[in-house]
Amino acid sequence: MDSQTIVAPMTPAGVSAIAALRVSGSKVREVVRLLFGESAFKNLKPREAKLATARDYRTVVNGERKTAQIIDSLLYIFFEGPNSYTGEDVLELYPHGNPIIVRELLQVIKSVEGVRLAEPGEYTRRAFLNGRMDLVQAESVADVIHSANRAELKNAHRLLGGALSKKVKTLTDQVMDISARLELDVDFAEEEADPDYANWEKKIEAIRESVESILKSFKGNAAVRRLPLAVLYGAPNAGKSSLVNALLGEDRILVSNIPGTTRDFVEVRLFLAGGEIRLVDTAGIADKATDALDALSMEKSKEILAEADMKILVVDGSDKNGAFSSSSTEGRGSIISCVRNSDEAIHPDLVVISKSDLFDAPSSSNEVRGSSDVSLRISSKTGEGLESLTNAMNARLFANNDESEDLWITSEREKTCLEEALAGIDRTLSLIRTNPAVELIAFEMQLVRRALQSITGEISSEDVLQKIFAGFCIGK
Repeated sequence: MDSQTIVAPMTPAGVSAIAALRVSGSKVREVVRLLFGESAFKNLKPREAKLATARDYRTVVNGERKTAQIIDSLLYIFFEGPNSYTGEDVLELYPHGNPIIVRELLQVIKSVEGVRLAEPGEYTRRAFLNGRMDLVQAESVADVIHSANRAELKNAHRLLGGALSKKVKTLTDQVMDISARLELDVDFAEEEADPDYANWEKKIEAIRESVESILKSFKGNAAVRRLPLAVLYGAPNAGKSSLVNALLGEDRILVSNIPGTTRDFVEVRLFLAGGEIRLVDTAGIADKATDALDALSMEKSKEILAEADMKILVVDGSDKNGAFSSSSTEGRGSIISCVRNSDEAIHPDLVVISKSDLFDAPSSSNEVRGSSDVSLRISSKTGEGLESLTNAMNARLFANNDESEDLWITSEREKTCLEEALAGIDRTLSLIRTNPAVELIAFEMQLVRRALQSITGEISSEDVLQKIFAGFCIGK
């Protein structure tokens, strides 16, 4: 283990109300002395939040300190090892989020001999090496940080809490028990009766079933972290861009009364109750293109619609000459039929009737039923129906996320280890059924045990650790 003390910001660069820095290692108390003086050093107590003025005490003139320059008034907390995140002495500092302050604090702290800037993931790596967490939990820290929806975050917290580690530990213990019996048979092969292969086979098959179940739960990061895609489409000037701006609460997209203002699809990020989604505003789709550029724009709109997880048709409710009639339920059904018949490839998951502030509402409810479809009356100007729309989007794009109790793995490394364990189990079962040589079976079960132990990091190489933690952010 590196004996040097490390320091790094825990918050992103830039201006903020509060920043956070973490120092970990044997020189933490010296850092407290340098920043806050001798009194703070002598009276340092673990887990006690202190408000103090950090100063730069480095400058010495003729053997005496000058009046120390004030860096900031801040909060700091000392955690005494091993009862800390890394298992070492840890100091956390919470200054104002001015980059100048953060930079000066780092410069002063690094001036202490034996203190350096932390590498990516080094805090979590030290936590693993000091036994504060296993390798599965360490990897799940990154999942907690990068989860894009509630289901992913819930799964990441379960991994961090040790749910998978407990399963793997149980399987490892079962394999070790079988291995011990096998190796005992190897040592005393001439004295013991024939081994009970049938009993071994049942136990190993049960282990195989458990390993395969965990392996089947694998979801790659590319699939798990893909944001759901909702696409707004409809005729030119239907109010799609205005609706996007209303949902975001800001004027992100250019809006005008001229049909065809949006020529290409525009993608934004929208946060719903279940998580973040991609919301796309497309160019208007008309019966006929006005020119080559218009035709290309409509083709692009259809391409992005083909990828959509939710297609939302926006219809101009104020268009008195169109297929929609605000005073007729039959009219509401006919507009839905018209858009479906105009392009058989596009089937809306939800119909939004826009500009409801410009026509008389047919009922007191935002939800309007026509034909077999459900539509919502929306006003981007007054905000009518926006909450109903976001609820409908959330229900479709994050269906059953909160109710799911399934645990899944996201690490390619863990998947590889499980595949190695499964292959070893299959070779063991094949030997039992065809050539039950105890020495060979014992060797294969050793490989299975090592593969399982590699998941939690009981067995790990420097190269594996370097690869895992290099992908972490600095400060974690």
